Amino acid sequence: MITIKTKEQIEKMGRAGRILADCHKEIAKMIRPGITTWEIDQFVESFLANNGATPEQKGYHGYQYATCASVNDVICHGFPKKEPLQDGDIVTIDMVVRIDGWLADSAWSYAVGTISPIAEKLLNVTKESLYKGIEKAIPGNRIGDVSHAIQAYAEAQGFSVVRDFIGHGIGSEMHEEPQVPHYGPAGKGPRIKEGMVFTIEPMLNVGKYHSKVDADGWTARTYDGSLSAQYEHTIAITSEGPIILTEQS
Repeated sequence: MITIKTKEQIEKMGRAGRILADCHKEIAKMIRPGITTWEIDQFVESFLANNGATPEQKGYHGYQYATCASVNDVICHGFPKKEPLQDGDIVTIDMVVRIDGWLADSAWSYAVGTISPIAEKLLNVTKESLYKGIEKAIPGNRIGDVSHAIQAYAEAQGFSVVRDFIGHGIGSEMHEEPQVPHYGPAGKGPRIKEGMVFTIEPMLNVGKYHSKVDADGWTARTYDGSLSAQYEHTIAITSEGPIILTEQS
């Protein structure tokens, strides 16, 4: 069942979103060759605590970290590690923030030092595909309209869209209805209505879209070893259109 949020509930989620966006702003300043994703994870945990918030991922089905940190061919759910990031890497930092009982979720991919032209294009197209999807998240449209806009743009730019991981409703729980795929035909799926809140989080690969999961049960990689990137926002649907709750100002 899709739960419709009140204006007050959306405002509380917006507070979580602002803290999350502010945290990503600080992470952007930290990204450089030599830093570890472990250090970033420790920073996030401290930043959230200092703002009265908590990392929702930590403890989720036994997950031990405040963030997911996915480097190069890792699509999502990578563990923070103590190995330094290298010049030319790309890394996605994904986090879910809880404050006052409500959540926001956002992931950003970052360039480490000087990256290759194809990596730079991947980051740009992945980010733009997110916004192509958001443009379609208006009352009266269907979830499939969001999905199709993302897939059409990404594939036209030469990238594949991951199938195994999708966006989702969010509120007081991390994963709610509706499910939000980033591929598929327009005009399908639940009708988008005022008061819905969900994530859109396209993951694009340089190679094929297929994924595999490491023995740790979490880390998802591209099956062919190609680069992957992700951008994600939490959005609330209003009568005027979508509001991005995790926008960086």
